[in-house]
Amino acid sequence: MKISIIAIGKIKERYLKEGIAEYSKRLSRFCDLQITEVADEPAPENLSAAQEEQVKSREAVRVLDKVRDGDYLVVLDVKGAKKSSEEFAEALKNCMVSGSSSITFVIGGSLGLAPELVKKANMRLSLSDMTFPHQLSRLILLEQVYRAFKIINGEPYHK
Repeated sequence: MKISIIAIGKIKERYLKEGIAEYSKRLSRFCDLQITEVADEPAPENLSAAQEEQVKSREAVRVLDKVRDGDYLVVLDVKGAKKSSEEFAEALKNCMVSGSSSITFVIGGSLGLAPELVKKANMRLSLSDMTFPHQLSRLILLEQVYRAFKIINGEPYHK
C-alpha cells in the first residue's frame, strides 16, 4: 500500500518535524509513505474573495501536478465527512480491498482548497470541527493513518 500526502507549504517548527518523522517511521512497517510539499502562494490578510480564489487555484495546479492517475484522492476539508478512528480505519481498509493500491491525501494551505481540487476527490475528510493550522494537520493525519493501520491489524495502540 502506498500512502502519499501532498501538503501546501513547508513545516517550519522543529516539534512538528520531529512528530512527523516519528509517525513516518512508525508507518514504514505498514505502507510506503511519501510526503510532498508544494509551494504556497503569498496570501496577505486583506485579499478579496476573488484574490483568495486565485491563490487557491494556483496552489491546486501545483497539487494536481503531483497526483498520479489511479490514486484514491482524499482531501482534508472542513466540510468533509467526520469519522471516528474506527470508521477511518474501515474506510482505508475498504480502499485497500477494493484494489486501490495508492491513497493520496491533500492538505491545503491557510486559505483551504480550490473547488476544482475538491471536486476531483474520492473522499472529503474533516479531522475535526475545530480549526487547526495546516502544518499541525499533517501530524494529526499521520497519527490517524498510523492508528488506522493498528486498528486494521488488530494491534492494541488505538485504545
